[in-house]
Amino acid sequence: MSAGIEVVRHARARCMRLAVDPRDGRVRLTLPPRASLKKGLAWAEEQHAWIAAQQARLPETLPLTPGARFPFAGREIEILSVPSAPRTPKLEQDRLICGGPREGLERRVARWLRAEALRVLSAETAEYAARAGVIVTRVSVGDPRGRWGSCASSGAIRYSWRLILAPDFVRRATVAHEVAHRIHMNHSPAFHRLVAVLYEADPTPARQWLRRHGSALHWVGRGDVAAL
Repeated sequence: MSAGIEVVRHARARCMRLAVDPRDGRVRLTLPPRASLKKGLAWAEEQHAWIAAQQARLPETLPLTPGARFPFAGREIEILSVPSAPRTPKLEQDRLICGGPREGLERRVARWLRAEALRVLSAETAEYAARAGVIVTRVSVGDPRGRWGSCASSGAIRYSWRLILAPDFVRRATVAHEVAHRIHMNHSPAFHRLVAVLYEADPTPARQWLRRHGSALHWVGRGDVAAL
């Protein structure tokens, strides 16, 4: 098992800790700076039953295959394969019509999701930037494990494309959060007040939703998206 364990040394760690990342199932062993790596790995091996139990509780991977249903902007979308339809997927009510050959369909859906995420997030970023009176130099999307969004001092904002899978109120609160960083590059009380002003509501429910359900979004099309 040790080959699949990510080892991290933390300056403030006082004891060995094991954790299973709910976003991808990876096992992380945290060690104090001077702890023995050999002893740490041996201890982790002894916890195999606990690790297996934690991994068994993880969400199942949701592949982007024909007939699959996945979350999209607060509702559930079904993938429908129609070989005679155009290759570029098209959303019709609660169905995503995917034309072309069966081969490569997952990749086409994944590309569509990324493009849709960039389109929506770019528009909402422009909306909030205008409201805040700031300039955002660039909007892009990626697939980070640790952040839903980030704002650079250059004015560039980068989001997780998986926000398009979340309900609208969650996505928009995240956009307001990142745009507010164009004024406050911190998480001070003034920053949080500005987020609420831009969002025009309390963003707390959106943060709570991501804490409770965000990890499950990382299991949607994991293999399909990673191949892009």
